[in-house]
Amino acid sequence: MRECPDIPIRVRGLKNVFGDHVVHEGLDLEVRKGEIIGVVGGSGTGKSVLMRSIIGLQVPAEGEIEVLGSSITDARDDEDIDIRSRWGVLFQGGALFSTLTVAENVEVPLREFYPEIEDELRHEIARYKVLLSGLPANATRKYPSELSGGMKKRAGLARALALDPELLFLDEPTAGLDPIGAAAFDQLILGLQQTLNLTVFLITHDLDTLYEICDRVAVLADRKVIACGTIPELLALDHPWIQEYFNGPRGRAAQSAKQRNGAASEQQKG
Repeated sequence: MRECPDIPIRVRGLKNVFGDHVVHEGLDLEVRKGEIIGVVGGSGTGKSVLMRSIIGLQVPAEGEIEVLGSSITDARDDEDIDIRSRWGVLFQGGALFSTLTVAENVEVPLREFYPEIEDELRHEIARYKVLLSGLPANATRKYPSELSGGMKKRAGLARALALDPELLFLDEPTAGLDPIGAAAFDQLILGLQQTLNLTVFLITHDLDTLYEICDRVAVLADRKVIACGTIPELLALDHPWIQEYFNGPRGRAAQSAKQRNGAASEQQKG
């Protein structure tokens, strides 16, 4: 296995096809270690398909994907992807098992990858991850049906963190949350990324999230990544979708909010 300390995710020439529909063609992307990279694009541009390809759930028609020095595209089955324990995934809506409690959901990856762990230690790890996600201790005993939408996302995040991953994949983590809840989730992700030294691959439509916590943004259009950089770098491009997205009313509002937050932070420091 070849280690890639600075580029933990590398995608080259990716092509994804569903029947006659080509979703990606010639897609290239590099994710840097320790960054939060936001992935945006219009409906149907294949943001989730890209994530699923990177974690081995979608077999591409062409291209190469390397994660943490291992080839994902050369793997023949799940057993060949021996680095799965080094990433965590939060799918849309949390994707929790409805018949398991929150703690039992968090224990699923622990049981899969470390079956030798004793029950007491596994329970304690699950409890710690639930608290790390910002949920109260009594949430461990609740079932998904007893949780609010925001709590389900946090429970899904706790499960994604169960194995102390190096990479964290988030698919629309703030979708469906009110502005206060979304902002709190953004700050949770930022805090975890800094504390745990995570590299975060984040699919989102939330412009506030992009402005507040993302180091770079990758834009999907025309079946590929047409640009990847900081928001100021993207704003300097003349692609119509990029301009409409970042300079539209919601984009301007998010930018203004970021500037206000920055000014307030400077005042507090002073």
